[in-house]
Amino acid sequence: MIDAKVIEHFTVTPGTRLRLADHDPAWVPTKAMTVLGKDAVKSRAQKLLRKSLDDLAEAQELLWADDRWALLVVLQALDAAGKDGTIKHVMSGVNPQGCQVVSFKQPSAEELDHDFLWRCVRRLPERGRIGIFNRSYYEDVLVVRVHPEVLERQRLPPQRRGKKLWKGRYEAINAFERHLVRSGTLVVKFFLHVSREEQKARFLERLERPDKHWKFSARDVAERAHWDDYVAAYEDALSATSTRWAPWYVVPADRKWITRAVVADVIASTLRGLDLRFPQPSDERRRQLEEARQALLAEDG
Repeated sequence: MIDAKVIEHFTVTPGTRLRLADHDPAWVPTKAMTVLGKDAVKSRAQKLLRKSLDDLAEAQELLWADDRWALLVVLQALDAAGKDGTIKHVMSGVNPQGCQVVSFKQPSAEELDHDFLWRCVRRLPERGRIGIFNRSYYEDVLVVRVHPEVLERQRLPPQRRGKKLWKGRYEAINAFERHLVRSGTLVVKFFLHVSREEQKARFLERLERPDKHWKFSARDVAERAHWDDYVAAYEDALSATSTRWAPWYVVPADRKWITRAVVADVIASTLRGLDLRFPQPSDERRRQLEEARQALLAEDG
């Protein structure tokens, strides 16, 4: 497991004001880097990731069998922060039957005719399953805030707009997530914190490698002009919606091996904290199982 103090450093403490400038996107355990060197620290992180993946696979089987809880993992980030790669690596050992990934794109006409939470509510994980939201309802206090023209397409009544709109949405999100947790769906939220310099490097890699051209969009570069606006929107949103029941983790994303190790450890630790167990058969069920065992053994005779 990653040191609890490290995880605490990544956690947005409820009721406090987040400053992303206080979180280093290229964070590494400095003392270990000094003593062991980068390669050794990277190797240790990868070993930790493998252990967390084993724990996660075991916990997910228990989650499925126990059938009382669900887990919702929310991933938010600026472009090229590594959401897709994180999902691929962290969930690599999980049974696909017990996991679902939903990537939210631009809302459809039908979705725009409902409240901003509606499309995500429809895709929540069932009991016993892990659901991953690649982007989520938080887009409506991030992208929509940076691009007010998007708000026009939501066709809100005039009296529901204005300065109180964002505060109202934060309150709605907190109430929604509290309802989920009270109903047995745990909520864990990660902001993958990439630096502007690293984002540029990853965009250039996509442009220079033919096998990554498909991942590049001209809109990605245009959005860089709004970098400061996005930082402000994220600071406001994470500050207002990191709660005891649904905390935010600001995960350094410039080094993918750090990102994946942290996310896997937090998810595995969250599931370990539940009282998960395989269901115990009733007396009648035990009798049926014994009869089935005896019938199979009798076939040998």
